[in-house]
Amino acid sequence: MQHPENIHWGRSLATTGLMILFVVAASFGVIHRINRMEEEKGFERLYEEAASLADDIAMYVKSDREELEMIAALIANYPEPDSPELWKILDSYTAEGMMSRIELLLPDDTVLTGSGQRTDAGGVLSFEKEAALGAHVTDRETDLRDDGNYIVRHYVPVRRDGQTAAMLYGVVELETLPEKANMDPYGGKGALYIIDGNNGDFLVDTWHQGETGNMWELGEREMAPGYDSGQLRQGILDGDSRYVVFVSRTIGEYLYFYYTPLGINQWRVAVSVPESVVFESAHAIQRLLNLFLAFEMVCFVIYFLWMIRYARRVTAEKQRRLDTVRYIYDVEKLLFNAHEKKENIGRALEKIGDVLSAEQVSFWITGPSSDREVFCWRRPGAESYLEAAGKGDAADRLLRYFQEGNGQLEMYERQELQKILPENGQEGIRNMTAVPVEDMEGNICGILAGYNISGGSASAALLRNMKFSFAMFCRNLKIYMDIRKRGERDVLTGLYNRNRYEDDLAGIGRDHPAGLSCIYIDVNGLHEMNNANGHEKGDLMLRTVAEKIGGFFGTKYSYRIGGDEFVVFVPEKREADVLKQCGEFDASLERMGYHVSVGIQWEAEVSSMNVLIKAAEKKMYEEKKRYYAQAAHDRRQR
Repeated sequence: MQHPENIHWGRSLATTGLMILFVVAASFGVIHRINRMEEEKGFERLYEEAASLADDIAMYVKSDREELEMIAALIANYPEPDSPELWKILDSYTAEGMMSRIELLLPDDTVLTGSGQRTDAGGVLSFEKEAALGAHVTDRETDLRDDGNYIVRHYVPVRRDGQTAAMLYGVVELETLPEKANMDPYGGKGALYIIDGNNGDFLVDTWHQGETGNMWELGEREMAPGYDSGQLRQGILDGDSRYVVFVSRTIGEYLYFYYTPLGINQWRVAVSVPESVVFESAHAIQRLLNLFLAFEMVCFVIYFLWMIRYARRVTAEKQRRLDTVRYIYDVEKLLFNAHEKKENIGRALEKIGDVLSAEQVSFWITGPSSDREVFCWRRPGAESYLEAAGKGDAADRLLRYFQEGNGQLEMYERQELQKILPENGQEGIRNMTAVPVEDMEGNICGILAGYNISGGSASAALLRNMKFSFAMFCRNLKIYMDIRKRGERDVLTGLYNRNRYEDDLAGIGRDHPAGLSCIYIDVNGLHEMNNANGHEKGDLMLRTVAEKIGGFFGTKYSYRIGGDEFVVFVPEKREADVLKQCGEFDASLERMGYHVSVGIQWEAEVSSMNVLIKAAEKKMYEEKKRYYAQAAHDRRQR
């Protein structure tokens, strides 16, 4: 046997030192490689963001032009462009897309604005010049209302008898364009630019908030190695698509910049993002690698002291941790988009059940009993304990238990189970482990629990490791539901809006092919109410009508589709019942001094939702015509 003094410690130290150097060199190599990969991903992301923005802008321009052409066709029917009847219609127009408002340029170089008011635009706008160009979008110009405000005008001709009688244009306010059109690259971490390639003027610049200048007047920028400011300028002039990296004078770090032609005039769309955002993931990985490197060095020291014993113990521990990390990572991936794909949370609970060797795992979102949402995975063949442990008094007891400051709950005895579960809910449950899930403010937003676990005391630790992922799921779900609710509800009346209306049409026709009624409602006198008593009274009128609609027909298929127009679908009712109900609805509003025009179309078998709706709309207009034919309601007399 070799004596301890004869062991070659110098060789072991040298070997260990070389291994440490190798680990350090490998770590730096990995970090460098990760930086390169993140930079490539950053360039790809810039390209995708710019392409997406270009597509969105092109879509908005197309949509705006179609809308302007429809309005121009309406204007052409009026021989006098400043007709009060015409401008009453135009003033009720709600701007969509990129446009903020519409105005009309006449042959004498005057402009008709709101309510048909004339503004002399001589020397600023030329009817002859704009008419010669036909439908087009201008470059950056000044607003007639405020010469310090930069805008873009989107022109379409108003043609009458084969001649251009006027030029209708929509005003695009450049300062508010990104917010109005939801242009938010990198989720708000990047910046958007729209540049005129002819002269370098910024149409949009979200990096320098409140400033709208010229790209070349900012002077040359300090470029990253391998990039040339001259190539940047020439590329924008030539309409190239190219990446550039330069130093930002605003934040003092590199900006990753990508520009590409927009397809409108000589405009270029560009996106920039700071280096710290591009390498955000790489820096996090670098910190983790540094920590891992320090951990490895400690392991080498301990290796010298404990040799085989340490190696065996740590190897087993590492494997367990790696398995746990792998499971946690898999659960995080599943929960990342579980707010949109609810089936992912069931798969995440299944993975937790596998690692815990549990018969059942559940997660329920806390809150009022009516708002609770329960998710559960159960091993095939096992009983369901969710009825006892996930709802009613049991859920309230668990919530109170955690609100008292307890960080986890582990129950292995029947006496302990009786504290939480009702008498009729304990059969089959041998043990239960639960942990609270807290949101960013420290409030309990959910409870994660496992039943009949074979994993022993380590199960609570594993559930605690999952808490952050489930907290992010709760947060994402709340944000998703809030956004979805805001996107589907009319703010004024609380009924569903036109977005939900268009989404629901196909489903209503499919789910209720027989015995379906369409009720088309128009509120009479809204404009007069607004003009005579103010918009608050008009809003009160709309809210009252909406409340009556909800009271008589329910809110499941009730929509506000326009300013004073509502559509209601009533399934599975006889035509006579629907007509009677509409009569009562109309009478209740008349008693309050409000009047509506109602068109009702009932079909035993619905072959086309569009035909059904158009028929109801036609009847509504006939009813509206009869209403205004009465002397008391004649708008012309008033």
